[in-house]
Amino acid sequence: QVQLVESGGGLVQAGDPLRLSCAVSGRSLHIYTMAWFRQAPGKERNFVAGISGNGDSTYYADSVKGRFTISRDNGKMTVSLEMNNLKPEDAAVYYCAAVKYGGPTLISTKSYNYWGQGTQVTVSS
Repeated sequence: QVQLVESGGGLVQAGDPLRLSCAVSGRSLHIYTMAWFRQAPGKERNFVAGISGNGDSTYYADSVKGRFTISRDNGKMTVSLEMNNLKPEDAAVYYCAAVKYGGPTLISTKSYNYWGQGTQVTVSS
């Protein structure tokens, strides 16, 4: 079992970068597929990016491909989301998620059984 705590959200201007972090407590992080989701007000929670247990495979939503990068450091028990060229439509609460095994292409919220509390990202135009 793992616990997830996100950090790094904030208010930025369109075009700015921002880096989110997810601190993971527990053991054997390498067996967990990790992902970032986001949820804007009044909308569903949507997949943003996923990364395999050993970090050698990643998968991105089309809307963020080329701008966002997901990475992980299993030794430091952290997962990061580097976001570049942020757009107003990227504004949302961002959630870190985990599931044992699986793979980075798991894009459904139902596939993940561990969630953080979320961190707010606001992008002004």
